[in-house]
Amino acid sequence: MTSQALLTITAGVFLSLASGISYGSPLTLSQALRLAQQNDPWLTKSQHIQEATMAKQIAAGTLPDPKMSVGLANLPTDTFDFDQEPMTQFKVGVAQMFPRGDSLQLKQQQLKLQSQQHPFLRQDRKAKVAVAVSQLWLDAYLAQESIALINRNRGLFEQLSGVAQASYASAMGKSRQQDIVRAQLELTRLDDRLTNLKQQQEMRLQALSEWTSDAFISEIKPSNIKGRIASPTMVSSYSVNRLTLSRKLPNLHLLKRQLVFTKNSTPQTLAKYFMQHPAVKALDQQIQANQTEIKLAEQKYKPEWGVNASYSYRDDDPNSNDRADFFSVGVTFDLPLFTTNRQDKEVQAAASQAEAIKTEKWLLLRNMMARFETAKVQLKRLDQRLSLYQSQLLPQMYQQAETALTAYTNDEGDFAEVVRARIAELNAEIDALAINVAKQKTIAQLNYFLITK
Repeated sequence: MTSQALLTITAGVFLSLASGISYGSPLTLSQALRLAQQNDPWLTKSQHIQEATMAKQIAAGTLPDPKMSVGLANLPTDTFDFDQEPMTQFKVGVAQMFPRGDSLQLKQQQLKLQSQQHPFLRQDRKAKVAVAVSQLWLDAYLAQESIALINRNRGLFEQLSGVAQASYASAMGKSRQQDIVRAQLELTRLDDRLTNLKQQQEMRLQALSEWTSDAFISEIKPSNIKGRIASPTMVSSYSVNRLTLSRKLPNLHLLKRQLVFTKNSTPQTLAKYFMQHPAVKALDQQIQANQTEIKLAEQKYKPEWGVNASYSYRDDDPNSNDRADFFSVGVTFDLPLFTTNRQDKEVQAAASQAEAIKTEKWLLLRNMMARFETAKVQLKRLDQRLSLYQSQLLPQMYQQAETALTAYTNDEGDFAEVVRARIAELNAEIDALAINVAKQKTIAQLNYFLITK
């Protein structure tokens, strides 16, 4: 699976990716996702850990180094003459130890399983980054478009203020001074609302820059990392803050729609599907590694063997008679007799640790199923609300505002009612936007659960 395909799956966005981002251009969601995943130091750290584990795997299958010994034996202390006594020897020996049972192969297997979990962990990380960045981008987008809606409607409130002032100045008008004050008050409230929304937008963009920034990228991704993606034109953190977001709300593609909208999905069906999730597959690798740890602990019931050999040189006697040299060879091994408080407990500890990881897997599956069902319900209700707003509520709000304004201009209505109707219409438009954004955030969250390895 290519990195671009994985990006599309984790994001759930089937949009074309731009080749680069120039300063001053709007930042789209797909561009933000790509930058976040390319500049994520965690992925580089995971690659380092995997390579380190693979190197340890090779080292773990090698026998321990032989031990060399050199010494003098039985040297007389009265004269320290090497040829005085027949037992004086110059001794050179070598010893080689052999690990217990299949310890070397099992240790290699364990490290191999541990290294194989990192690709799954990186897939899961990319999916989580896609969700986090999507949430931040969409929150910033909501603030940006809410600001645009208020700025677009601000002119209407200014016109209302002008109408109230003209009517008040006219002897035939029904406007009162409090209508003029009310109009100015609503303009002030709009300004305060704009300030609050700008604060939210700037905060979300600052948080977004943590993911899209290429700061220290040359330190994080040295050239010797295998599988390194060449860095494209990137947006630095300082320029991200100045970029505006794209004005178009992306329509995220929901993966596995049949699994989301089916009415007959059972916990067993969801569990079977989620078993293929990268986070669960990573735990499966960890469980297998812990099962190997049990076998490693069982090897300690077997003896550790060692072979040693030595050559002893003897000098001629004082009369120049030849003395034979000595050659020795032997085998050493330990006797694991007292296993109750050591080997038995180590096997028990390894087995308990393996069961603990299994429990963690089932906890993860339960959590994923609960969050998935929660997001399903939320998406369904958001679709209902969005349909209600678009088909009924927004047209009715617009009609109410126009009717109140017409009545007021004909001296048949109250100015406060006109203002309330315009504010209600503006709030309804912002609410509809918020519902649509919440829908896209929910789809992004659902897509995290729906990815597979």
